[in-house]
Amino acid sequence: MHLKRVLVALLGVAGLIFLINAALHFGQKRHDHLGYDIAAHFPPGKPFVPGEIYASTLAAIMDHELHTGFGWRPNDLFFWGPHLLADNNANRQLGIIMAVRETMRVFKDHLTKVSSNEYDPNLVIADTDFRNDATRWILPSAESKYEDGVRHLRMYVAGLHASPRTSRELNQRNVELIRLFQAWTDLLGDAHANLYRTRLDDGSPVEPWDTDDYFYHAQGYAHVMYHMMQALQREYAVPIKDDPVLAKLFVETIKRLGKAAKLKPFVVMDGSPSGIFANHRLNLDAFITEARQKMYSIREELRRGV
Repeated sequence: MHLKRVLVALLGVAGLIFLINAALHFGQKRHDHLGYDIAAHFPPGKPFVPGEIYASTLAAIMDHELHTGFGWRPNDLFFWGPHLLADNNANRQLGIIMAVRETMRVFKDHLTKVSSNEYDPNLVIADTDFRNDATRWILPSAESKYEDGVRHLRMYVAGLHASPRTSRELNQRNVELIRLFQAWTDLLGDAHANLYRTRLDDGSPVEPWDTDDYFYHAQGYAHVMYHMMQALQREYAVPIKDDPVLAKLFVETIKRLGKAAKLKPFVVMDGSPSGIFANHRLNLDAFITEARQKMYSIREELRRGV
C-alpha cells in the first residue's frame, strides 16, 4: 500500500513537471510570434521618411519582449529566470538584446550619421539604454532602461515628422549599410561557434542542460535580424529593386532567418549527427550558417554599388 502511494506521488510529480514544460513550450511558441506587420503599418506605395520603418520595427521588437507573454526573463528570480524553468525564453532574450544593441549601434553611428555630422540625440539615449545589464532587476532595472530606449526610438520617429524636422534621416548609403551586415555576420559567427561547441573555455564538456541555452541564444539573434531585414527591405526598396541580385539575396536571407527564428522543438536534443535522435543545435545552425553566407554575398553586392 505504501509503495502504491509512492508510485502515485511520483506519477503526480512527473505529470506536473510535464504540464509545466508543455505550458512553457506552447507559451513560448506564441510569444515568439512578434505580430508586427510592417506592410500594415507602412503600406507599399505610401511615402515614408527614411529611418522610421527601421526605428519602429526595432522599437516593436523590444516592446514585445517587455510587455507580451512572459515579459523580461533574464533578471527574474532563480526559479523563473535564466537558470531554471523559463530559461529558454531568458536565453532567447539575451540573444535578442545583444542583436538589438548591435543593430542600434550601427543605426546611431553610421546609418543616420556621416563623417563629422552630429549624432541624433534620441538615438544616443536609446543606444545607451539598451546597453544596460540585462540581468539587473533594480537601480536601474533592465525593464525600465529598455522601456526608455523604446520611448526614445519612438521620439526619434516623431522627430522625423516634426516641422522643422528634429531627427536625422537614415542616409540610405550602401557603404554604411555594409557596416550593419558586418555586425550581423559577426553575431551569426558567434552563434555558429556555440551551436557546434562541445567544450567550454576551461576545457570542461558542454553539459546536456547547457545545449538549449546556446540554441535559444542563437535564435534570439535570428529573431531580430529576421524582422530588421524586412525593415531594410522597405527602407532600401529603390536600390534593391534596381539590383535583381540584391533583391533575390534579401528574400532568401529573410526566409532562412525566419526558419531559424521559429524553430521550436519540445525538447532541444543533442544527438549524434549519425544517431537516431535529432541534433537540434545542428539543425538550427544549418539555417544560421546559410543566412550568414547570404549576408556575405549581400555585402559583396553592396560594395559593387559603392
